[in-house]
Amino acid sequence: MHILHQQRRRLTAAGLLCLICPCIVRAADETTFTKEQIKNFLLTAKVVKSERSSKGITHPWRLTLTDGTVTHDASFQVIDEHESLKQLASGTEVGFVDSYKYNIAAYRLAELLGLDDMLPVYVERKWQGNPGSLSWWLPVKMDEQERQKQKLRAPDSDAWNNQMSKIRVFDQLVYDTDANLTNVLIGEDWKIWRVDFSRAFRISKDLKNPRENLVRCDRQLFEKLKALDAKEVAEKTKHYLDKDDVKAVMARRDKIVEHFQKLISEKGENEVLY
Repeated sequence: MHILHQQRRRLTAAGLLCLICPCIVRAADETTFTKEQIKNFLLTAKVVKSERSSKGITHPWRLTLTDGTVTHDASFQVIDEHESLKQLASGTEVGFVDSYKYNIAAYRLAELLGLDDMLPVYVERKWQGNPGSLSWWLPVKMDEQERQKQKLRAPDSDAWNNQMSKIRVFDQLVYDTDANLTNVLIGEDWKIWRVDFSRAFRISKDLKNPRENLVRCDRQLFEKLKALDAKEVAEKTKHYLDKDDVKAVMARRDKIVEHFQKLISEKGENEVLY
């Protein structure tokens, strides 16, 4: 009887383990995915569920994907609007573009600068016959608009400020005309992600309020900005940015570098770079 009881306990434990294991494997796979594995998953996994989002101007789709082992959600954005003149709340814009392609361009530019850990992985994929940008769904608890509304503060203010400084530099580089607070997402550990660049990459070669927005810069990011090469940017963003877009990026890069070099000469390197 004792032996039979032990065997029954082993079978029960084995049965429970079989139920638990798929969840463990799925969780482990999601947390240990490399960027290349995430890209491959987004490009090849089967869409098994879809839901239209109520947030944002373009109302992207939330898709659930599975490869048979891992199941994960993704955001799908199909907007690709081009108008010679567009009347907006802020005024009339000449040469207006609102395109999913800029999401992919922003991610690829972030890769060159070592900032791709602050953006979700973006790839181009077709769904229901429509091409669009597909991005890894992020584990967030709120956006920056909600944080400010609730008057919450990050437990580590220095880490928070350093992340926000990187975001502000990148926003200046890509010149997003719709860089609103809902596009800054906050995770459980107060990690920040920047999403939705469909109205970025305007051909303006000027910066937006650099004295106010560009106060400090990560040292590694500053070095990568100085080393950024126009040919490399053009090759990396091919099919998503045209030559005028790239020229504007590089012109803004020059002004960002010049701005920080001036600040360093005024305040000292340790006050500007971290």
